[in-house]
Amino acid sequence: MTVPSPRPAGGAATADLLVHGGDVLTVDEAGTIVPDGAVVVRDGEIVEVGPAEELRARYADAEALDASGCLVLPGLVNAHTHLAMTLLRGRADDVTLQGFLERVIRWESELLSAENVATAIRVAIAESVRAGVTSALDMYWFHEAAEQVAHEAGWRLHTGPTFMDVPDPADGIAYEDRLAWARRDLAGRAPRPGTRPVLFAHSAYTLSPEQLTGIAALAREFGALLHIHAAENATEVATVEVRYGKRPVELLDSLGLLGPDLLLAHTVDLTGAEIAALARTGTSVAHCPVSNLKLGCGIAPVPRLLSAGVTVGLGTDGAVSSNTLDVLRALGLAALVHKADGDPTAVGAEQAVRMATIEGARALGLDAQLGSLEAGKRADLIVLDLGGPHLAPRHDPWSTLAYTARAEDVRDTVVDGRVLMRGRTLTTLDEGAALAELAALVSRSALA
Repeated sequence: MTVPSPRPAGGAATADLLVHGGDVLTVDEAGTIVPDGAVVVRDGEIVEVGPAEELRARYADAEALDASGCLVLPGLVNAHTHLAMTLLRGRADDVTLQGFLERVIRWESELLSAENVATAIRVAIAESVRAGVTSALDMYWFHEAAEQVAHEAGWRLHTGPTFMDVPDPADGIAYEDRLAWARRDLAGRAPRPGTRPVLFAHSAYTLSPEQLTGIAALAREFGALLHIHAAENATEVATVEVRYGKRPVELLDSLGLLGPDLLLAHTVDLTGAEIAALARTGTSVAHCPVSNLKLGCGIAPVPRLLSAGVTVGLGTDGAVSSNTLDVLRALGLAALVHKADGDPTAVGAEQAVRMATIEGARALGLDAQLGSLEAGKRADLIVLDLGGPHLAPRHDPWSTLAYTARAEDVRDTVVDGRVLMRGRTLTTLDEGAALAELAALVSRSALA
């Protein structure tokens, strides 16, 4: 599947990075696997994928990343998370969703600042890079601070203004001022490859219908993705139904919010009519099996969503509700938990891997740029070390990823052609300093 590379004057092919020698799982539409393959990167973009021997000869001057004995695949996409919640990991366990929210909102109002979010997100990015996550959709306060840290680390972060009509918002911006603030934020953004503007509306139980429609109008004005929690558990559904006479997804549909630029998180409690509405409108879903199980919310009807043609990506949720930012763990659970009804084919290994890569990118509206290893896409990829005994023998890479691979098997992580982790050592972020800063923050806070 070698794609001809543009050649500069003089005839020699040039590249910045050559990842070679491993089996390349492209996750393209055909599911192409290139044994002893290579990926060629120039200016942050994949320019060729093909046999290693051929591409090594053509790009002898490129920086080399030897992936012999490894699996090369697209970087994992975390389609729903709250990264800086690493600050609160372990502080809201074994409670319901509503109990979780009561604790977290109180702590956030006391603890959060731009500086503290920056401290917490450094650890979150380190954890994500180690787990092979190259891209994340992050709904949280002080997104500007998070973006600065991600930029410094060279990591791909999709974030933007968050709306949640609570009495004391963590960032101190009253709801009445938030639309104008968000407009300034969107208007000031320069287009960047591999990302798009995003707005976050927390949910139909923390925002009124009028507020939701206003946020959606702003998102559409700027071509932004709109991301909302919806139907996370039965209590949420009942709350919205009592308040507005409609279930969350029904309400969003009646307001005209469903559509290809809307991504819903969780969608555990859905009716058949709601699933049909998501499919009809092209609305996408972020499946978060770890947090849904931990909070006792239930299991999202992913097989029915997939059968209806709904795009489903994978998310970890925050490190409070799931205690981990490991998308491989979510991938494995997604491949297993839906078999509980007696159908081992409900979500297969390949489908689960696609949910963590190309389908996650599609849910963000970025599948033309991310999610698979193909010429013309951004060079977000990972190298998975296959040398562990738990991975032997290696019959099928889809199965390996869904049922046996672990975060610690990720050896190298590349974002936009930049190596952020080489040989399990982070190259753009001081992990020790980040952990020390977080520990110091916790020790002097109300959490101590």
